[in-house]
Amino acid sequence: MDAAWAALGEHPSALALVRDRGSEVPLDSVLPVGRFVHDAIAVASLSAALLAARRTGSAVPMVELDPLRVVTAVTSERHFRIDGEPVDAWAELSGFWPAADGWLRTHANYPHHRARLLGALNLPQETTADQLLTHLHGRSAIVVDALVAEQGGVAVAVATEAQWRSSEQGLIVAKEPLLRLERLGDAPAGVLPETTVDAPARGIRVLDLTRVVAGPVATRTLALWGADVLRVDPPQYPEIGWQHLDSGTGKRSTLIDLNSDKKTLDALLKQADVVVTGYRDGALDSFGLSPQELVRRRPGIIVARLSAWGTVGPYSSRRGFDSIVQAATGIGWLETRDGQKPGAMPAQALDHAAGYLIAAGITTALRRRIDEGGSWLIETSLARIAQELLDSPRERGHAAHPPWPPTVLTRTLPDGTKVTSAASAPHYDGGPQDWVGGPVLWGSSAPKWLTARS
Repeated sequence: MDAAWAALGEHPSALALVRDRGSEVPLDSVLPVGRFVHDAIAVASLSAALLAARRTGSAVPMVELDPLRVVTAVTSERHFRIDGEPVDAWAELSGFWPAADGWLRTHANYPHHRARLLGALNLPQETTADQLLTHLHGRSAIVVDALVAEQGGVAVAVATEAQWRSSEQGLIVAKEPLLRLERLGDAPAGVLPETTVDAPARGIRVLDLTRVVAGPVATRTLALWGADVLRVDPPQYPEIGWQHLDSGTGKRSTLIDLNSDKKTLDALLKQADVVVTGYRDGALDSFGLSPQELVRRRPGIIVARLSAWGTVGPYSSRRGFDSIVQAATGIGWLETRDGQKPGAMPAQALDHAAGYLIAAGITTALRRRIDEGGSWLIETSLARIAQELLDSPRERGHAAHPPWPPTVLTRTLPDGTKVTSAASAPHYDGGPQDWVGGPVLWGSSAPKWLTARS
């Protein structure tokens, strides 16, 4: 908690407002995963509490998290239900595979990533898991890692912690700040409408250009605090349905093809306060969405960037996900259950911690913008989050006995579908108990703000 709070440039004395319950989060792990995710959510909650106090003129509320809400939130895929039925979070060709010189981890949940994986290996698109297992058994994990990355797929050779720390990317990531918050340019202080303690982000318009878990968690958290969040996706790459609903609570969803309809996005940008991106470094630059270009076009904007590997180093142009970064940084071998096959943490802690820390950075930047103006940049990466976790004191977490009861909410979508998902984990005294609205179907919203202002 201390490192994240310091990275925001905040005074450590404010941490006295947090009632610490990190040791009570029931996650069984070699690494301090329960403590880690608790602290990320606590930092986000405290930053929001400070923003609430600043906007309402009240005293800063205390922060206390419910450990069961925390653990449910960061393992949300296990508790998500559509009409009472659970979902399968992993596709057939996603997982660990033994290779000739070690292990390979793949991520093929999206159809286009599956196609690129098989294309890189010169395998038919109808290849089954058994066939892929047989094929990879005689191949080098390191060679396949490079081949798949070159084709835009997602796979990585599983490394030990020592291998990661001594690698070029590992050495670069270790020197990066846990969370970068910097002023990018001058702009007058913004005037925001009146609000209440339970809605510190009311009146803030957030353009959400993220996918999967980390970025959507950040923007979902801003929606919890009252922001108008509009997620934008390309129509040619549909989001996984249940995944979108799981991370889409409180937000709206629209489709814009930036290759043919940049004008619609530009109109949204003209009135946006915050832009959050979750793609690899440089992927959106050609659309005028680099931080520098956004600041030029919209002085006073707050830009938040999430990536798998960061913006520097040989992996910076690679795609990646929580599971892939775990495997590359040595976490897979640390979390092995039998010493023979790599394992994984009991939660996608890199994704969730990154999302909450980005939300903390945005609420901190909003407060700075009120006080001193300016345009602001917030950045972190899953790899840098992993490095912080690896550097944390190791004290194995524990699972609650008997099994802990998840804290979930069930809502009915406009089409009659019943969706059960995790309740909100961030909390401060007087803050919102949960989102005002539920998720919406992917692409079902108009590309406009709910309340426009110049």
